[in-house]
Amino acid sequence: MNSFQIPTAIHFGTGALDWLKTLKCRHVFVVADPFVVKSGAITQITGRLEAAGVPSTIFSEVIPDPPIETVAAGVKALLATEADVMVAIGGGSALDTAKLIREFARPMRSGNTLLRLVAIPTTSGTGSEVTSFAIVTDTAARNKVTLVDDSLLPQDAILDVELVKTVPPALVADTGLDVFTHAMEALVSPQHNDFTDALAQKAIELVGAYLLRSYLDAGDLRARTKMHSASCLAGMAFNAASLGLNHGIAHTLGGHFHIPHGRANAIVLPQVIAFNAGLEPGMATSALQSTHAVRAYVACARLLGLQSMCAATAVRALIQWVGFMRHEMKVPASVSETGKCSEAEYRAAVPEMADAALKDRCTAGNPRPATHDQVVAILNALW
Repeated sequence: MNSFQIPTAIHFGTGALDWLKTLKCRHVFVVADPFVVKSGAITQITGRLEAAGVPSTIFSEVIPDPPIETVAAGVKALLATEADVMVAIGGGSALDTAKLIREFARPMRSGNTLLRLVAIPTTSGTGSEVTSFAIVTDTAARNKVTLVDDSLLPQDAILDVELVKTVPPALVADTGLDVFTHAMEALVSPQHNDFTDALAQKAIELVGAYLLRSYLDAGDLRARTKMHSASCLAGMAFNAASLGLNHGIAHTLGGHFHIPHGRANAIVLPQVIAFNAGLEPGMATSALQSTHAVRAYVACARLLGLQSMCAATAVRALIQWVGFMRHEMKVPASVSETGKCSEAEYRAAVPEMADAALKDRCTAGNPRPATHDQVVAILNALW
């Protein structure tokens, strides 16, 4: 028997942030991205809490790819308050930091209690507001560690387009392609089911229709709203179906060379699609085997409106579509284009990165098992 559930309550639509006024609690501990505080957007949270008569404490020491030291500082700050609710606002790093602060503070709190967590994303990419995943960086090992547990799930998520209206185009591109990767990996996962397929396919459909629009015109609020929904849908899909090798490799690229997560996923994706489909260079179209991954990629190509004569051409069209989107949104197509490291530094790190990718918890959900040599080949091709 299988089970499927969506434990997080999602509040969305015009004025969704007003839901905060309904909170009944003593004190709120707010984990916020520093930009949210600096820009003044934090008042959209604190103002509503004040209207509800609820005091708050703000922790804004969040940094990208949160290290354990940041989490420890947050735990200390939380324990110094009488907070009985947490609100997290920001991108994936802020939301993951809040999840980890809450989790690590739990045994130090009276009664080992888990605070109610309200997650409010300010980017349309990670889906962290509805997932039991959190990423923490091991700075000594130069690697990202994926933690997965149902206790990390937020109890509430708020999706309000007001918070993504001013996201710059480069971030729209990176996070949007992250959404696409989440949906793709959920779709090809061996743990997929009818429910995760429905969520992933709808996310893919929305990305195809609205990502480029959102990138080109910040004033297109319909596009921004739809991409916010796509991110959440893809998050629910991969939370139940898991991720795969694409994320395993992206995590180690980010840990070693600080390539933004969504950008790393976009660089890796064409190589992993080809690998999962068994689409080797020079292969005759008739030689492609019909596997679940191939059928899922064909379905994805159809959702994007890509025309093809057979499964092999559909997979190739899908890979070309990713390349087209990267080009149109000025996303690097290779590690070398990011300017994050020299070729010598990169090549020297490849064996270690391959080891880390294979150990990553996400990689276990990949539809095609990969050997160390195969991951090394993918990493070498990414330069």
